[in-house]
Amino acid sequence: MTIPTTSSDPNASRSLAALSFEEILEELESVTRQIESREIGIETATDLYERAGLLHAAATDRLASVEARIKAIDDARGGAAESR
Repeated sequence: MTIPTTSSDPNASRSLAALSFEEILEELESVTRQIESREIGIETATDLYERAGLLHAAATDRLASVEARIKAIDDARGGAAESR
């Protein structure tokens, strides 16, 4: 999925699927700092707000996938993580 671009971020057109979880978090932090700086126009702020929502959703999806994978691993081991 390709996301909207902003003039202030040349990497904004990168697909979320191509980003690692850590890259998603880094970009989310960067977008948040830009919005909080209040040194941008309302249109750019709106574009960044939209990007932040997409990044947040992608991070949430990645975490859910990881949790499901860990649960599957634990279930295959007979719930080994629960006994810790």
